[in-house]
Amino acid sequence: METREVKEDELNKITSIKEDHFNDLKSKNILPGKLQETYVAFANSDGGDLYIGIEDGKVAGERVIGFVNQEEANQLVSVLLEGTTPSVENVNIEFLDTKSRGLVLHVSIPKSPKVHYTASGDCYIRINAQKYKIKGERITQLSYSKGAEPYERKAVEDVEIEEIAEGTHLAYYMDRVKSNMEPAKFLKKQRLLTKKGNGQYVNVCGVLLFDDEPQATLNTRCSIKVYRLRTTERNYKREQLHDMPTTITGPLENCIAMTISKVKELIDGASIYDNGTRIQLKYPAEALKEILVNAVLHRDYSLNDDIHVRIFDNRIEVSSPGRLPGYMTRDNLYDERFSRNPNIVRMLHNLPDPVNHDIGEGLDTAKNELKKAGLVDPEFDETDNSFIVTIKHQKLASIEDVVLNHLREFPNAIITNKLTRQLSGEDDVNKVKKALQKLRADGILKLKNEQASPFKYEYVKA
Repeated sequence: METREVKEDELNKITSIKEDHFNDLKSKNILPGKLQETYVAFANSDGGDLYIGIEDGKVAGERVIGFVNQEEANQLVSVLLEGTTPSVENVNIEFLDTKSRGLVLHVSIPKSPKVHYTASGDCYIRINAQKYKIKGERITQLSYSKGAEPYERKAVEDVEIEEIAEGTHLAYYMDRVKSNMEPAKFLKKQRLLTKKGNGQYVNVCGVLLFDDEPQATLNTRCSIKVYRLRTTERNYKREQLHDMPTTITGPLENCIAMTISKVKELIDGASIYDNGTRIQLKYPAEALKEILVNAVLHRDYSLNDDIHVRIFDNRIEVSSPGRLPGYMTRDNLYDERFSRNPNIVRMLHNLPDPVNHDIGEGLDTAKNELKKAGLVDPEFDETDNSFIVTIKHQKLASIEDVVLNHLREFPNAIITNKLTRQLSGEDDVNKVKKALQKLRADGILKLKNEQASPFKYEYVKA
């Protein structure tokens, strides 16, 4: 294992780490089994870093009491690497040589696509700075969340195979993929049937794709709700709803088409006004489509929630149930590939004009389309049970350029801080203020009323 020397400033940085969701510091005297619990918790959650050889309850300069040599840490390393079931892949282990204070063992654990257990058979997850033991249904839910045990393969016992095999949705699909098989055999070959006990049933994937109303058949909510909100605030009020939210149901392919159509309807011609100036909301259709398709294909269908598409005055938010699956993180979304629902993805991709690209390419397309439209990259966020993609109506151009472009189109426009924020998509009042001050200093803008309060400045072309 690699050993590298650490300087005093790096060591001070390590000892000052605040233990949280991604970091933990342990004494070298920790029992191997206890250390393994934390190790498993990191692997089962979002990954993290373990530093062993750092004591609690001591002043900063005395906290490091490391290993005399690598051999002294052998038992700890062995339990982590060989005693964990299944073993965690791509773990990075190094020793940090502090010279006079010994070796600190640094274990970097990636987010794993599998569910892991300690040598005693216990399963842990990491929440903030603590590890929590989970059992039964929570372990099953963790498997679904990670994609280790696809929920799409779960048998739906309330549905007879004939209901799906004789339905119009399956017949239409088979016609387009040019299959002459018997429908029931086609379902079996495409892994849309799952054995349970002595029986065989249509699984969640088959229901989502070919049932008339999957949202009524399944035990979890799996509709799509689309809202138009007359506000830019994150926390909106009921009265800011343009209309009642639209709930979209039906088999997945239909849901995708209807959602794209509804979002297009709400955006086309949508605009906001400031001082009589009309600002039209324009988003590239292909970028919206890719993000909506991704939400439908990769959401966690085991969670009892719908996809929510919220169209604000300055952005669109697509909230999809479930955190990122497997080893996916916000940092590797454009580089790595992992599907929580591989059979759904495959079945829709097999169509002659598929709604989805290969796994992962959709976000690349969305990013490129937004760039072509002069808009910033999509933003990604995770909550405890959802993944959110935000498309901001924010220009790639500088604030100054946005104002200049607006004045070319409307030479007599009155420029305010609020209007500039709406035009540019920049939320920071002070950034906009400085940009307007610069344009004034450059002789491009002048105050409409020199006596006005700074809070009510209105600018016109100089």
